Amino acid sequence: MDLTPYVDNLRHELAVAADAGGDDARALAERLTAPLESAARLTLLNALSAAMGEVTRELAPGSVDVRLRGLDPEFVVTPPPAPEPFRETREPVTAPAAPTPPPSTDADDGTMARINFRLPAHLKARAENAAAAEGLSVNAWLVRAVSTALDGGERGSRPGRGKDSGGRGFTGWVR
Repeated sequence: MDLTPYVDNLRHELAVAADAGGDDARALAERLTAPLESAARLTLLNALSAAMGEVTRELAPGSVDVRLRGLDPEFVVTPPPAPEPFRETREPVTAPAAPTPPPSTDADDGTMARINFRLPAHLKARAENAAAAEGLSVNAWLVRAVSTALDGGERGSRPGRGKDSGGRGFTGWVR
């Protein structure tokens, strides 16, 4: 942004005001215009910075910055990140790190859907600890937890417990 027209306008207005005061005032105004130019540029730059601060607050998480190139400011606009479009993806085939729950009886064609999941920090930490204790990623642990909740607890019982544990645990009464 070129500030020169604004500084020139200020110089012109000062000269017009000085003309009303006579020759001495006009001579004084001419001597003051050169030192006032840098003060006027700095004042305009401060006003622009304050305005861009207000714009940035309204644009958050985007921003507008004012940078000085030579004598003139330049505006740098950083738009807010665009929301990621919904895409269905297939989960890559990898060797399981831990026993996986049996497949659901629901029709499952293997497609995956992405969601944003906001969780309080204390619950996130507990979910991370629970996933690590079972040798699962947090994502795999959450998928299993949601599946168990929706299936009424009939799939994915805790490893090492119950009849599907591969003989690693026992249930029942002992005399």
